[in-house]
Amino acid sequence: MKLRRLLICIFSFYSVFAFSQNENAAETDLTPKYVNEFLTIGVGARALGMSLSQVASVKDVTSGYWNPAGLLGIKSTLQASAMHSEYFAGIAKYDYAAVGKAIDSVSAASFSFIRFGVDDIPNTTELIDAGGNIDYDRITTFSAADYAFIFSYARKGLPFYQGFNKKEIRDQNSVRGFRWGASAKILYRQIGDFANAWGFGLDAGLQYDLDKWHFGASARDITGTFSAWSYSLSERTKEVFEQTNNDIPENGLEIALPRVILGAAREFQIKKISVLAEINTNITTDGKRNTIVSTNAVSIDPSMGIEVGYNNIIFFRSGIGNIQRYTDFDGSKYLTIQPNIGIGLRIKSLYLDYALSDIGNVSDVLYSNIFSLKYDLFK
Repeated sequence: MKLRRLLICIFSFYSVFAFSQNENAAETDLTPKYVNEFLTIGVGARALGMSLSQVASVKDVTSGYWNPAGLLGIKSTLQASAMHSEYFAGIAKYDYAAVGKAIDSVSAASFSFIRFGVDDIPNTTELIDAGGNIDYDRITTFSAADYAFIFSYARKGLPFYQGFNKKEIRDQNSVRGFRWGASAKILYRQIGDFANAWGFGLDAGLQYDLDKWHFGASARDITGTFSAWSYSLSERTKEVFEQTNNDIPENGLEIALPRVILGAAREFQIKKISVLAEINTNITTDGKRNTIVSTNAVSIDPSMGIEVGYNNIIFFRSGIGNIQRYTDFDGSKYLTIQPNIGIGLRIKSLYLDYALSDIGNVSDVLYSNIFSLKYDLFK
């Protein structure tokens, strides 16, 4: 009966996602690939060390990003987390901070903030003055940055508990293994003084525990995440665009299509040694991607991660993900795999985590050092 209820929940969860996808699919001109991809990078060095395999086992404040249902794992009065990472040899910087707390014995909430940006970009559109002379003093700098503000809520039990036959579920205790959550996110994207966009979207998540097994599902952008772009280009900038055969952008709407992440995890305990292994399946709906399974409707990208802990003090992590299919110049096809490793240390209520992540397994300069902190505050 437990397995049956789990399958019913997953089916219902996926049905909502599929309906949203079909509703938005008609807007093909508004749904380019890789919209809001900064929200897929991941938060927390623990997660990045495990190649983003988190949906089923996450149970701390980072759940506001990974799967809001996991917020119910917060046992402290207040839990805070922060992360800083740099990509492409320090050109791009990614910052994350979050706070979360248990509201009561059956609910929890959190707030998360994300910034991903490239700063000090030279603006050379005004390099040449009206007389045709090059004037380097006319070069200015600007930033291109993406911001996300995420408000999350989680609760024990089933959101549609009344829909079950009461003879099968006699009381709420029989569904305590279920946790559900939802997130509302506000996005702000800025490219200097040239353009900015405001966006809004919804995420949802489910988790279920069965003995040592953990199952999870996270649907992102379940109704489509809408971003309204506004451009303010000077006449001189428009001239430069025309002279260099670039299109002049116009105000418009951009939609990120839904995606679903399914996960399963298993715990093992051998005296003071703990082992957690998890596998996730990332299902996107914005067209073909260079993934293991790629169709016009969906693309599927799996990832796997493992965490080995000793006495709940020190942790070693590893994982593989971002498995991409490429075609070489000679027509031959091959796969690339992104390996990740990490380590964690717990000192009472303080957690220190580090991960070494390789973007795409292409070059040494793409290795990124990621650090994150987590702290539990008790009354």
